[in-house]
Amino acid sequence: MSSSSSPELLAKKFILYLKAERNVSPHTVRAYSNDLKEFLEYLRKNSISDLSNFRKSRLLIREYWASIHREDGKPSTLTRKLASLRSFFKYLVLEDVVDTNPFSYLKIPKGEKKLPQFLTESEMGQFLGKFDAAKDLKGLRDHAFFEVLYSSGLRIHEAVGLNLDDVDLWNGTLRVFGKGSRERIVPLGKSAVHALEAYLDKRKGQNRSLQAARAVFLNLRGGRLSTRGAFKSLELWKGRFQQTKGFSPHTFRHSFATHLLNRGCDLRTVQEMLGHKSLSSTQVYTHTSIERLKKTYEGAHPRG
Repeated sequence: MSSSSSPELLAKKFILYLKAERNVSPHTVRAYSNDLKEFLEYLRKNSISDLSNFRKSRLLIREYWASIHREDGKPSTLTRKLASLRSFFKYLVLEDVVDTNPFSYLKIPKGEKKLPQFLTESEMGQFLGKFDAAKDLKGLRDHAFFEVLYSSGLRIHEAVGLNLDDVDLWNGTLRVFGKGSRERIVPLGKSAVHALEAYLDKRKGQNRSLQAARAVFLNLRGGRLSTRGAFKSLELWKGRFQQTKGFSPHTFRHSFATHLLNRGCDLRTVQEMLGHKSLSSTQVYTHTSIERLKKTYEGAHPRG
């Protein structure tokens, strides 16, 4: 069993492993890196320089986990930190640095089931309808961006990552690369197609850098629109339209799933369009279809 590498070096190798071999998302890499930095700081304070000393590490791991509970007892945060450390030590087992994973003995705390925030069909229609008068490039871009989020249920990083050759306006489809670079084809509604056509037509009349850009959604300098830029645009339009109900780019995705289920779309189809690996991730939206279930019940039950 090797013990020549410091915890810091092992953590760096693990992050490289995630990027190169596991192909995890940048968001996951950032989260795991931050969690490991916190863990390494705890090791330094306790003069732990050799993770192969399992018994000593195991005792300190329990103390460390207790300190995490005291500092931040939020179930979702604890679950993520435990997942980070389990993955790290699983990697160390594979590399023959330790003989067992000490974090496999810890229980993942039950997370809070938060209902996704969504807009009603009327609220979404009112918000998107206010873009009809948009004529400038930025207004047309933002209109197209929000229409795509709602029409296809994309995550924000999936939308900003779209390239021109991922878009089939003729057939009304998008090729999307989701978590873990999993590819899926999703439908693109007529309203989103029209909004994209208007934006791309306007782009053609601009400078050459905009015309030659590969990305679908661009910032005003001709580079790819960032997730931060998309958030800023939404905040701007919310203020301009005096939208009092708070929502984020992810709310469009929640609304997409909610409205499909309310109109009778089956859960498996919604799962496929959202790009969820597990059906349990999609089931969080089933609470929203209660209105449809009530109508079905009232029409079908003899004493409804």
